[in-house]
Amino acid sequence: MSVARASETVRKKLEREINAGILRPGDSIDEKSLAARFEVSRTPAREAIMQLAASGLVEIRPRHGAVVVSLDAAEAVAMMETLAILEAEAAALAAQRMPEHEVAVMLSIYEDSQSSAASLDSDAYIELNTRFHRTIYDGARNEYLGQMIRQTRKRMAFYHSSSLYQKARLERSWQEHGNVVHAIRDGDADRAREAMRDHILSGGRVYADLVAALKKTERAPTES
Repeated sequence: MSVARASETVRKKLEREINAGILRPGDSIDEKSLAARFEVSRTPAREAIMQLAASGLVEIRPRHGAVVVSLDAAEAVAMMETLAILEAEAAALAAQRMPEHEVAVMLSIYEDSQSSAASLDSDAYIELNTRFHRTIYDGARNEYLGQMIRQTRKRMAFYHSSSLYQKARLERSWQEHGNVVHAIRDGDADRAREAMRDHILSGGRVYADLVAALKKTERAPTES
């Protein structure tokens, strides 16, 4: 396996683990351990870490190596506000540009997610939620906007997914999706923009609270 292919494989696996919370904010990532774990040389392990650093998922700290990036409450709120603006505009564009067959796909995902929300199956709902939002910003037909959303969501993935393990947020999220779906289906750009903005900001407080709680845990002294 080439160095480039090996580093890409390691990067993708680490990214999935960060998003799933297997690697949590503040956790160290050591290239020597990665090389042994994934049975590659240290060069692709090092390159994978550098790629994750470039995408904002890890940071390189002098004398400490690479660690999974964590956010403070202020950063969390700022990113949530930015995401609300980006996704709201994507929803408005989708209402104007999404073809009928893609609208049908969006509706199908929304309907499929109802049972996951009702049964509080967070894992299934999170997967469908990702597909739901991706369908909308793909439907906006603005690749630059889509890349900005993907990059922002990538930074927020662990915290955002964690919020959907809360019963009240899970149920509310599905209801809010309905407002977005119906506005896009009706071709109402203004209503779609408002519905998506409200949806993203609705989860903002839960998201910021999770960030603050995790940061508090990170700062807590360990018992000797």
